[in-house]
Amino acid sequence: MKFENSLEFAQKLDQIDPLKKYRDEFHFPEINGKPVIYFTGNSLGLQPKRTKAIVDEVMSDWAQLAVEGHFYAEKPWWDYHERLAAPLAKVVGAKTAEVSVMNTLTVNLHLLMVSFYRPTQKRFKIICEEKAFPSDQYMLASQVKFHGFDPKDAIVEVKKRDGEHHWRTEDVIAKINEVGDELALVLIGGVNYYNGQVFDMENITKAGKATGAFVGWDLAHGVGNIELKLNEWNADFAAWCSYKYMNSGPGNASGVYINEKHLNNPDIPRFEGWWGTKKETRFLMKPEFEPMENADAWQISNASILAVAPYLASLTMFEEVGMPALIEKRDKIVAYLEFILHEIDAEVDSSFEIITPKDRGCQLSVLLHGQGKSLFDYLMKNGVITDWREPNVIRLAPAPFYCSYEDMYRFGQLLKKGILSK
Repeated sequence: MKFENSLEFAQKLDQIDPLKKYRDEFHFPEINGKPVIYFTGNSLGLQPKRTKAIVDEVMSDWAQLAVEGHFYAEKPWWDYHERLAAPLAKVVGAKTAEVSVMNTLTVNLHLLMVSFYRPTQKRFKIICEEKAFPSDQYMLASQVKFHGFDPKDAIVEVKKRDGEHHWRTEDVIAKINEVGDELALVLIGGVNYYNGQVFDMENITKAGKATGAFVGWDLAHGVGNIELKLNEWNADFAAWCSYKYMNSGPGNASGVYINEKHLNNPDIPRFEGWWGTKKETRFLMKPEFEPMENADAWQISNASILAVAPYLASLTMFEEVGMPALIEKRDKIVAYLEFILHEIDAEVDSSFEIITPKDRGCQLSVLLHGQGKSLFDYLMKNGVITDWREPNVIRLAPAPFYCSYEDMYRFGQLLKKGILSK
């Protein structure tokens, strides 16, 4: 399709958008009395309007049933989280038994490391990407120190080539092969938070497992954004948050994937608690732990229902639409945003550099040569909620559920005004 940088063209794209009705399913903040242009679904998704009803349902059950809500609510609390497994499995390319919802992201990564980081004196190294998200860096460093290793020796970062803004798959695989039989674990953010790059998870997983290592993925920026085939790729595990593209609310519950070959494996270690034991015997209060036969065996405590309920509300929309339709709009709206950026760049004779490679999801990270944070401040004051990363990068994530093509056009006009007003 040949794009045009005009309001009329953008509005025509919105008119034929199969997902256009979902924009009205979300609450938009307002600045200067107008709904914002929202580019930070990669940080916190907007609130779905249907969330309130499902949370109110839990509150009503609590008020009317109290403890009996565990068994007699319309959606009983004791198995509430199980309702999320099947729709989530479709989103991440897994079998239902391989998926569970519990805790928050870094907590789950720590718990999964109990099972999948089992270092020996010879095989103890972890491969991650250079400048991984800080929480992942802290988690990895604390894990290797807990096992008695020095992070400087145990953590191997795959670096970008000099002068380049993204990683090359061949460099990741070369590093895996170089570490070889010293490699215990590969754990990388499947979609990089800074530049928006989608890693070649299929081939990196294959390479890591060929060395005898476990391979896991932090999918905080991936779930609900890109096509995932975790079971087909044979990843050992993955974890993700739910508050970005999944729109479940700030700091909300995390999801986990554990490959089916690790389920019902008596030799795999994990930290265990009451809610991971079999439902059939859970309330018999037996002293022996009898693990669930699915990923729920990794649960420790009962689900936080008021956190899980908004996630369930959001997943109803993913069920209605499906990832293929979301990805189709994602590709089109991101391409249109990229077109708009190049058009504005030419009009103002500036020097934008999109540092996100073509292997991408919703996000475009734009290096604003010659521009400072004052441009970001101008955009924010004029109704564009975006994200600033030092030294001079703005991250733009047009989430397909609620961003419109008209948003992309209007953003371009505000960007141009912001640059020319300096």
